[in-house]
Amino acid sequence: MTTTADPSTGAAAPARPRSVLAPEYRALTVGMVALITLVAFESLAVTTAMPTVAQSLDGLSLYALAFGGPLASSVVAMVVSGTWSDLKGPARPLWHGTAWFLAGLIIAGVAPTMEVLVVGRIIQGFGGGLLTVALYVVVGHLYPAELRPRIFAAFATGWVVPSLVGPAIAGLIVEHASWRIVFLAVPAMAIPAALVMRPGLARADAGTPEQEHRSLWDRRAMWAIAAAVGVGLLHYGGQQRGILQLALLAVGLAGVIAFSPKLLPKGTFTMCTGLPAVVALRGLVAAAGFGAEVFLPLMLTRERGLSPSFAGLVLTVSALTWTTASWYRGRPHQPFSHEVFLQAGMISIVLGITAATLTLNPHVPVLVGILGWGLAGLGMGTVFPTVSVLILEYSSREEQGANSSALQLSDALATATVLAVGGSLFAAIEPHSATTAYLTAFGLPAVLALLGVFAARRTKQQVG
Repeated sequence: MTTTADPSTGAAAPARPRSVLAPEYRALTVGMVALITLVAFESLAVTTAMPTVAQSLDGLSLYALAFGGPLASSVVAMVVSGTWSDLKGPARPLWHGTAWFLAGLIIAGVAPTMEVLVVGRIIQGFGGGLLTVALYVVVGHLYPAELRPRIFAAFATGWVVPSLVGPAIAGLIVEHASWRIVFLAVPAMAIPAALVMRPGLARADAGTPEQEHRSLWDRRAMWAIAAAVGVGLLHYGGQQRGILQLALLAVGLAGVIAFSPKLLPKGTFTMCTGLPAVVALRGLVAAAGFGAEVFLPLMLTRERGLSPSFAGLVLTVSALTWTTASWYRGRPHQPFSHEVFLQAGMISIVLGITAATLTLNPHVPVLVGILGWGLAGLGMGTVFPTVSVLILEYSSREEQGANSSALQLSDALATATVLAVGGSLFAAIEPHSATTAYLTAFGLPAVLALLGVFAARRTKQQVG
């Protein structure tokens, strides 16, 4: 490592590391990115394999629960992980999260019935929630501020790259081998990834003050359980029809609206300046981007006559631009402030959704939609790493767990709500007018993206 002169003493002092792959960070960085990549691959692969799984286990009636269950359990785990990380440090929730995640995968992989598989998925979701929040706190505890953009850019790449190859690999496994491999292969690779980062992770808990007066399962955990029930009902109700659908959606939405404010920083829903606006923006960018993305391949295949593989090209383009933007945001000496990048990113998403909507018109070339959605990927890749950096910048060491938890809760709650509401509206309108259904499906995320532009302007922390 190079040295610099200490101006106070004149003695040589170690230079700050300039890379997340410097010797003191290399094993930890590789292990964390590998773990995130495997979590992302598993998520995408299971989505691809689940139709075959449900048919094989004669469990189509539990299909929705196989997705809604882990989503709901992850909401509870995010809150628990944030509190646990602040109380004891992030190492223990990270190891427990990894263990729960792998145990859930193994249970699902050997499941003799769909009921057992759903149990495994719920356990897996709980582990994933513990794991992802704890990783953010590890970054806050161990990486200096100048390296955080780079590690979060690496995290983003860990999610994007599997989106390019995960579904195809899972499809081949399901078609030519067994769907059980989709669940059982990840533990075999995740255990070495976890062991690689063990030496570096041992430093993560150092300096964490013991707070014996606080309980892990406090009121926030109870509120999280109530919000998780709401999320589960939204997800399950969104795949039903008739009066049952309306009842489940109403109860689920009421639960999310009632308990979400208790889990997020005060002022999140009004986008107050600073930390609340950052947390709100994470929910808006996730709901806007993913809320529109789920309908784009459907529109391109059904309304413009593209093959499924060609329609999937649009997601590949956005994944590449997302990776490019994340890589750029991780570079040092950025020319603009975080607020400028956030506003530009949200405007890029608005333009991407607009381009996608325009391709409903048969006279608009499909290329407009594909390139336009590349703009949306550019915006997502700009905003996601930036808000991750800001959440740690605005948090004291004792608050990094709670605030990292709030950031990811905002993402999960907003995305689940928009997907459920948007999907239900689309299903109700589409039989009468496909054009109106798609305009509604894209319109809701577009409004959220516009709100995100406003939230991005308020992310600068007030001094004093």
